[in-house]
Amino acid sequence: MAFDFDLIVIGAGSGGVRCARFAAGFGAKVAVIESRYLGGTCVNVGCVPKKLLVYGAHVREELQLAQDYGWAVQAGEVDWPELIRRKNNEIERLNGVYRRLLEGSGVSLYEGHGKLLDGHRVQVNGPAGEQVISAERVLIATGGWPQVPDIPGKELATTSNEAFYLPTLPKRVLVVGGGYIAVEFASIFHGMGAKTSLSYRGDLFLRGFDEALRQQLREEFRHKGIQLAFNSHVTSIRRAQDGSLLANMADGSVHNVDCVFYATGRRPMLDDLGLENTAVTLDERGFIAVDEHYQTAEPSVLAIGDVIGRMALTPVALAEGMAVARRLYQPEAFVPVDYQNIPTAVFSLPNLATVGLTEEQAREQGLRVKIFQSRFRPMKLSFSDSPEKTLMKLVVDADTDKVLGCHMLGPEAAEIVQGLAVAIKAGATKAVFDQTLGIHPSAAEEFVTMRQSVGE
Repeated sequence: MAFDFDLIVIGAGSGGVRCARFAAGFGAKVAVIESRYLGGTCVNVGCVPKKLLVYGAHVREELQLAQDYGWAVQAGEVDWPELIRRKNNEIERLNGVYRRLLEGSGVSLYEGHGKLLDGHRVQVNGPAGEQVISAERVLIATGGWPQVPDIPGKELATTSNEAFYLPTLPKRVLVVGGGYIAVEFASIFHGMGAKTSLSYRGDLFLRGFDEALRQQLREEFRHKGIQLAFNSHVTSIRRAQDGSLLANMADGSVHNVDCVFYATGRRPMLDDLGLENTAVTLDERGFIAVDEHYQTAEPSVLAIGDVIGRMALTPVALAEGMAVARRLYQPEAFVPVDYQNIPTAVFSLPNLATVGLTEEQAREQGLRVKIFQSRFRPMKLSFSDSPEKTLMKLVVDADTDKVLGCHMLGPEAAEIVQGLAVAIKAGATKAVFDQTLGIHPSAAEEFVTMRQSVGE
C-alpha cells in the first residue's frame, strides 16, 4: 500500500515537534497535525508563560529588598494587562519559532483537528476543509488537559488554560490543588498582590517530593501570608450578587473570592481522536497504553508525552520524541530514555528543585541512608527582616557512599540542582562532593561543604 507519508504526528507540542523534525532529518517524509497552537502546553499555557509570570511576581519582593539596600523605590501595583500583553507577544514569537523549525526541517504542517480513521489514515478538519492523509506510522502526541472535579458550579472555575489570559488580576484568589501547578500559581497570584488562599484535600502539598522540602515550603508560604487549608476541598461554587464567587467548603465555611483557580490534575487529551477505530487501548488510569518502545496495541500507532502518563515533563517528552525518531529512522543511533534521576523543579516562591531519591523513597527501598541537611538564611537577605530560609539536603547510601538524591528549596534552586544532576547521573559519591571546592560566597557551595550527617 502506498502512503502519503512515512510518519504522521498528531500534536505539535514539544515531543511531537522534536520527533517530527528529527525523523524528517533522518530522511522520513513527515506530516504534523495541530488544532490549537504550535509548541503545545509548555510554550502556550504551561512552563514558559508560567515562568514569565513567576519572574513578574518575584519583582515585588526584589523591589522591597531594594529598599534594604538603600534604593528609594516603591513596589506599587502591577499593570496586569501590560504584563499579559508582553507575555502574549513572547508566546507569539515562540509559535513562529516552532513553525520555522518544522518548515525548515521539511515537515508538512496541517492545521486542524486530526482523527484516526484506522491505523494508517487520519482525517484532518481545519480551515482548508476536510481531507484524509495516510502514513506507514502515526504518532500520538496530543498532550494533556486540565481537569476540574464534577461539582456544582465547576464552569465558574479557572484553570491554567484561562489564567494566562485573565483580563484583570483578581484581588482575591482561592487556589485548589496540591501539585506543582497549584503552588506555583499560589506564588504568582500572591506575588502580584492578590489575597491568596490554597486548599488541598491532602495532609500536605507536593506529594512525592522530599518531606523536608514540603514542610519548609509550607512554612515559607505561611510567612508570606498565603492562607493554607489542608484536608480541605470545595463542594460547590456559585456566583454572588455582586459578581464575585462563593466557594463552599466541605467543613461548611465559604470563601468569597474573585477567582477559584483549579489545579487538581490533568487528563490525556484524547477527545474525538478516533482511538475506537484502532486497536489502541488505555491503561487503568485512562492513558494510552504503550510498551518500552512507545508502541500501542495498534502495530502502526505509537504514543509519547503526557498522553502515556509517565512523567509529565517537557524534557521527558523531548527525549521520548527523539527516541522514537531514532529507533524508526536511524536505529544505529538509538538510545532508550532513562527515567532514573530525572531532575525537576517547582517554580514557587521560593523555588524548589530535586533530583534522585527522596529520603522517604530511599528508606522504602530498604536502603541504609545518611542524611546531610543544611538550613540557613540567604546572604542576600542579610539587610532584610525576611525570615525566609534556604534548605539543602543530600540523601546518601550509607553502604556505598553514593549520593542518591539532592534536594533544594531556595532562590535559583533549579539552576543549582540542574548542575548537580550531572553528578548524580554520573554516580558521584559523597566523598566526591566533599572533595569538590565550593564557590564562595554562594549558596551552592553548601552542597559541597556539608560534613555532618543529621540522621541515618
